[in-house]
Amino acid sequence: MGRSLSMAARVWVAVAVASVLVHLGAQVAGADGLARVSQWTLMPAFAAVVVTATRWPRGHVVTWTLVALGFSWLGDLVPSLVAEDTAFLVMVGFFLLAQVAYVVAFAPLVRRSVLHTRPVLLLPYAAVLAALVGLCAPGADALLVPVAVYGGVLVAMAVLATGLGRLATVGGAVFLVSDGLIALEAFVPWWDLAGQGFWVMLTYTVGQGLLAAAVIARNVADRRAPEPRPVRSYAQRPPVPDNVVALV
Repeated sequence: MGRSLSMAARVWVAVAVASVLVHLGAQVAGADGLARVSQWTLMPAFAAVVVTATRWPRGHVVTWTLVALGFSWLGDLVPSLVAEDTAFLVMVGFFLLAQVAYVVAFAPLVRRSVLHTRPVLLLPYAAVLAALVGLCAPGADALLVPVAVYGGVLVAMAVLATGLGRLATVGGAVFLVSDGLIALEAFVPWWDLAGQGFWVMLTYTVGQGLLAAAVIARNVADRRAPEPRPVRSYAQRPPVPDNVVALV
């Protein structure tokens, strides 16, 4: 796919990679201000890659992926601009909308997903959802239902992402890990992962990046696919000359 990218797309890929490295470096260094500001640049850079690497008409999958990246950006940005006691709920709200957008994006590919091709592979996804909700239940209290709903939508996204191929399968699973880490930190009292912020953002950026790459790859493949040749009806066929008919 790399050779098929335009110069603009390659520039934005470099910008996106640089943004991720700066942000993860800030996480490791404990530079909270730089980490916060650099986080705001991540999803716009990813969206720019998707826009410059795909061509019009971009279609359903690309359009809704851009919507998902937009809501993800709001989930990164807006919590820093509101009161601390509401920041978490605002973040969850925007990321729930992002997951819904991904579900809408990948839904037309459902017959290519494990839901139809290998239903037995749904068991690990179901197990992760059950374990996550079970671990969070004691600490979630009144938020248990929203947590379960969010978990269900998140797992649905990861399952439907398998319809895009291996890149998206891994991307959906890694994104699932990222949001799972956030839930564990928020609702499980004994959870104490060293470098929590770094691991959340590493899995977040890798997951989103792989999903974006899979969407771009599908768009490129669709552009390269040969258009079906029209079938000419009998009425459109040229008449057979009289001398040929006579010979027959």
